[in-house]
Amino acid sequence: MRRSLPALALLVVAFLSSSAGAKPAPDLKFHDLAGHDHHLTDLRGSLAVISFWATWCAPCREELPRLSLLSQQYAAQGVRFIAVSVDDPKDFPKIQPFLQQQHIALDVWTGATIDTLDRLSLGDVVPATIVLDRNGEVVGRISGEAQDPDVKGYLDWLLGNRQGTAPAPRLKRS
Repeated sequence: MRRSLPALALLVVAFLSSSAGAKPAPDLKFHDLAGHDHHLTDLRGSLAVISFWATWCAPCREELPRLSLLSQQYAAQGVRFIAVSVDDPKDFPKIQPFLQQQHIALDVWTGATIDTLDRLSLGDVVPATIVLDRNGEVVGRISGEAQDPDVKGYLDWLLGNRQGTAPAPRLKRS
């Protein structure tokens, strides 16, 4: 029993350090394109990649198609990919044509603002992305255009039971 106590202590420290810095996402409310309410807390139980974007955002035109492809790659593992628009309500009619033109196959929500980004510690620039673990905790923040290795790094680490070195909790891309 004495020999197992140090090993147990080491496991506890490793678990706590792999979770360090992860904080629950605030329970923000958004709407899908049909007007139904969705909350970030509804995503608990799933890994989720949430990209904040706008129809007027040039880097978003590059990022969203990549995220759409990644969503297909990770669908079998139950990973949710959601694109949350920061467009003004008067611009909501532009969203569906934008998605069709860009061939985006993601769940799309509306109702985010720059204040939303601030509440999530993402700054005030889109695109911006958060990655949530199954407990609804933010394990990754990407300010700027997320690249495939960024998103895959978080997801593969989470899907691998947090084995190996944890990805940086915050990435800044241009």
